[in-house]
Amino acid sequence: MQIQLEPARPPIEDVSTAAVSVAGVSRAYRERGGMRVQALADISLHAATHELLAVVGPSGCGKTTLLELICRLQAPDAGSIECAPAALMPQHDLLLPWLSAVDNAALALRIARVPRTRARARAMELFAELGLKGFEQAGTHQLSGGMRQRVAFVRTLLSGKELLCLDEPFGALDAITRAEMHAWLVDALRREPRTVVLVTHDVEEAIVLADRVAVLSPRPGRVVGELEVGLERPRSRTDPQVVALRERALMALGRESGR
Repeated sequence: MQIQLEPARPPIEDVSTAAVSVAGVSRAYRERGGMRVQALADISLHAATHELLAVVGPSGCGKTTLLELICRLQAPDAGSIECAPAALMPQHDLLLPWLSAVDNAALALRIARVPRTRARARAMELFAELGLKGFEQAGTHQLSGGMRQRVAFVRTLLSGKELLCLDEPFGALDAITRAEMHAWLVDALRREPRTVVLVTHDVEEAIVLADRVAVLSPRPGRVVGELEVGLERPRSRTDPQVVALRERALMALGRESGR
């Protein structure tokens, strides 16, 4: 039986209806030695307000480059990106070891010149909501991997940006902690709604978390299809509908990789 993905959507004509609109974007760079590498080629996608869009694809297909373009850390060679200012949560938590957990979380506010007392108070509110109460003064070395990721996410939320770009945020965690973090993220976004672009190599993770999944080809990355998930949260990895959607995405990835 042949299973088809929905075709990649064109960019929304009225970008005011989308939180993110990427239209015909290409990006190349030069590696050491001068070799030119085409990371992305004519990529188009969008995310609606408060939608969680997951982007999946094989290693090296330009997923991180896409996030950096959305966050304006790079400029595209062609095409356009329309979006609100975004906050990037990189793959590694990048907590500062000389700061306490709460001061790491409050860092975005401190950079915005919010007084330390007010910044800490706001961070502490989220610590209480997101299961970190009692660890405000802990050093980074005293935190588990999942707790470090939660602190990093609180810091990202406190940036005040409506658009969050998450780059493989759970990739380094063990399976049990990753499942706990998935449940925590769903609850966090229920409490603090944001538009999210999540990059992951884990297709199952994408189906469990996202409203919609964009599948990228091997480098140069192109959108080869999209999946509307349309399932109520929370979702179980063993749910037959989740399994079926995962298989559809894996078939698309395998088909493109085999070209």
